[in-house]
Amino acid sequence: MEAIVAVYADWGIGAGGTQPVVVKADRKHFRDVTGAAAVIVGRKTLADFPGGQPLKGRHNIVLSRTCREIPGAEVVRTPEEAMLAGARHERCFVIGGASVYRQMFPYLDRVYVTRLDVCPASDSFFPDLDADPAWECVEQGPRLEEDGVSYRFCTYERRSTGDKRTAEIAD
Repeated sequence: MEAIVAVYADWGIGAGGTQPVVVKADRKHFRDVTGAAAVIVGRKTLADFPGGQPLKGRHNIVLSRTCREIPGAEVVRTPEEAMLAGARHERCFVIGGASVYRQMFPYLDRVYVTRLDVCPASDSFFPDLDADPAWECVEQGPRLEEDGVSYRFCTYERRSTGDKRTAEIAD
């Protein structure tokens, strides 16, 4: 399973349920990478989308303990249900928020990270993949700039540990 996230210099991802600093190129990158894939999203993050509606052109899987039904989305209650729902699709991306990233993190093998070289106050964070020996940056794009904000696109992959879970995913 994959994830996509924009992080600040301290691996913050947002404050007050939204992103304090947004780069338009990151939004385009998000659309390009997630394309027609399935996405796993939390109820609060979904509410922050335009019109609070599921993303068009994607199968939206909403991980929520409280919602029963969301028009245009499949609602699941547990990370295991989300993983099974996502497995029915060729590609599936975890897209946030922090609670959903945290719950789905054990299932992730690749993360597309937009590294923004700013550090606004954040109250939500993504795990620091640079500090985690289980992860490595396998691709790092050039440093770009938009509206005075420097950023780059990176891809991280979970290192193979030889455990059963990794072997099953590789098959």
